[in-house]
Order: sequence, then C-alpha cells, then structure tokens
Amino acid sequence: MSNPTNDDLIQALKIAFCYMPKAIEVNKYEYGDRYQTVLDHIQTVRETLLMNGIDPEEVYGEINPDITPNSSY
Repeated sequence: MSNPTNDDLIQALKIAFCYMPKAIEVNKYEYGDRYQTVLDHIQTVRETLLMNGIDPEEVYGEINPDITPNSSY
C-alpha cells in the first residue's frame, strides 16, 4: 500500500467519525469509568475536522448521502 495523502487520511477520519457515538449518547452508565475518555476522543476528532475546514455536523450526510434525509432549509 502506498503512503496515504492528507486527503486520504481526512476521508478515513470522516468515515470513522460516522461510527463514533454522539457525545450526547456517552454516559457513565453505558461506558463506565471510560466515559470521559470517550468524550475526549470524540472532541479530539471534532476539533481535527474543524481545523481542516470540515463541519462535523455535515460529515454523516457527506459519507452516507443515500441514507441521510435532505435538509429542510
């Protein structure tokens, strides 16, 4: 496999982000003592996307356009 480009890495990050839980879904009951670590990981990925000019709220629709409802605005 050749060395991935920055675009390849960003695409992989977007895909992984789609499979991450939403921060609102993370709680101590579901994740135990690791819940804060999970929240920190989610925040790190969100910040990395933002630093690369990508709106995390739009990622799921970009990666999965066929199963994402159209915006109402």
